[in-house]
Amino acid sequence: MKNLHRIRLALFVASTALGAVACDPIIELRGNLPPPEQLELVKVGTTSRDDVQALLGTPSNVAPFGDETWHYISSVFERKAFLEPEIKERKIISVVFDRNGIVRALETRNLRDGKEVTPVDRETPTAGTEMTILRQLMGNVGKFSKEGKEK
Repeated sequence: MKNLHRIRLALFVASTALGAVACDPIIELRGNLPPPEQLELVKVGTTSRDDVQALLGTPSNVAPFGDETWHYISSVFERKAFLEPEIKERKIISVVFDRNGIVRALETRNLRDGKEVTPVDRETPTAGTEMTILRQLMGNVGKFSKEGKEK
């Protein structure tokens, strides 16, 4: 009887400990953020595009419009159990180049500098009509004749 009580107590303690550990958040690091000592070597007005790539590596993103700008982005996410990840920290380092490929500006932004973007839920209309499966099946009835068959 005492052994059964000890086994139940051990199972209870083990399951409680396992449940507590399972609720710990999972921290995910994403992105490519260069170390601060490497970033200090980038000088506005003298460092070239090739030098930046050699020092900081390949950027996370290159701006498609306007001046050539390279973005190095790093994010920290926290995920609890099966819930959606929540962003806890974001840091963006932007390197702006002039037309000659020399660093013109070096900017640092964080999560507070971001803007929330709400996607538009409208749909673009398309030409034609939308047919149900039943209408498609019934629409073919009578369209086939014996005259079209080759003998």
